[in-house]
Amino acid sequence: MKIRSKGDKIFDFVTYSVISLFALACLFPFFYVAAFSVTPYSEYLEHPLKLIPYHIEFGAYRQIFNMSVLWTGYKNTIIITVVGVAFNIFLLLITAYPLSKPDLKGRNVILVLITFTMFFNGGLIPNFYLIRSLDLYNTLWSLILPGVLGAYNLILMKSFIGNIPPSLEESASIDGANEITILARIIVPLSKPAIATFVIFHAVTQWNTFFNAIIYTSKRDLWPLMLIVRDMVVDSGGVARDMMDATNSGVTEFTIKMAIIIFATLPILVVYPFMQKYFMKGMLIGSIKG
Repeated sequence: MKIRSKGDKIFDFVTYSVISLFALACLFPFFYVAAFSVTPYSEYLEHPLKLIPYHIEFGAYRQIFNMSVLWTGYKNTIIITVVGVAFNIFLLLITAYPLSKPDLKGRNVILVLITFTMFFNGGLIPNFYLIRSLDLYNTLWSLILPGVLGAYNLILMKSFIGNIPPSLEESASIDGANEITILARIIVPLSKPAIATFVIFHAVTQWNTFFNAIIYTSKRDLWPLMLIVRDMVVDSGGVARDMMDATNSGVTEFTIKMAIIIFATLPILVVYPFMQKYFMKGMLIGSIKG
């Protein structure tokens, strides 16, 4: 067993201290919002930095559960996220797998064209006209398709698949397996860490999307959850204030805003721990040579 020197112990102490402070700095805003979503507003005014309320009041949550616009946003966001992630993983696999083959004709040209899109694009107005010309305006497809496949993620997936031993594919080919079978039976199971990582990345991106909805939709029924949250929390909280006045329960606009933020972010926080083990493995894909 290696004996650790005093310098090593000091280094570990400083490292863990810095990491702990950084973690607390990241967690503080969430705990702050969560605490004051159940804190009476009068108590907040007296102790604006107190994270443990004396009195707990769930009136704000009872009100937002009655907001039909929030549930509509939830439905739209779930559709956008689930369909977007499914398309993203499918396109990543069927595109990255052939590009991982060194003998693919035109492979370098295709990779150059894909890399080109990482640095240059048509811009906001051409993209808007493209969505209009494809009759996607005011549809959920306009919020799913534009970002369904990213060049950076595609290159990472290609690198990951390219590092799978070719002998496995050769053995399957000798046994009579075609390319689709090899992809489904060998490549996909071995790529679970990478797939899980991209599922998290794309799901979080789709869950938090709101800018595309501003540009590509004009109907409130198509708004994703985060655009509704933005409207409630940032843009004067009009819907939150209307709901508060309608119920006349004494719950303040501030408390409703805090509850809406927790209501919108909770699903991602619940799902992430179950994906963490794959996420940590998949984070190494960027360091793989390919």
